[in-house]
Amino acid sequence: MIKVLCVGKIKEKFIRDALLEYEKRLSKYTKLEIIEVADFAICSNINKQKEGELLLKHIKEKDYVITLEIEGEMLTSVELSKVVEQNKMKFSCITFVIGGSDGLSEEVIQRSNFHLSFSKMTFPHQLFRVLLLEQIYRSFKIENNESYHK
Repeated sequence: MIKVLCVGKIKEKFIRDALLEYEKRLSKYTKLEIIEVADFAICSNINKQKEGELLLKHIKEKDYVITLEIEGEMLTSVELSKVVEQNKMKFSCITFVIGGSDGLSEEVIQRSNFHLSFSKMTFPHQLFRVLLLEQIYRSFKIENNESYHK
């Protein structure tokens, strides 16, 4: 099972449509759960802490947790596919965590099994969900030796 934990809700219809498309595609390979927690509008460490507490409530002890962080390790799509493949055999759930505009709390970062970065660039959090689901989908296509990857 793949779980995606996110701070905030999707507002734009075109982004919701893209997410629904990747959810449909992924249903062939795995169960997918997307959980949204409340975001706090005013930027501060207190808000990052509150968001972190909400995220941690949805992470089980036996989850393999991959946090999305600018400072994380950058992988190719093939390398990410291997991380997903190896850990879905060992863990019942791989949980990806996307923080809010202030980033992730220290407690969430410490809980992480793998710190992943897509880029040194900053992306809109809502659009980033689409990028993440596309890469998860690509991982399953690579693992199953199905065309799509290139």
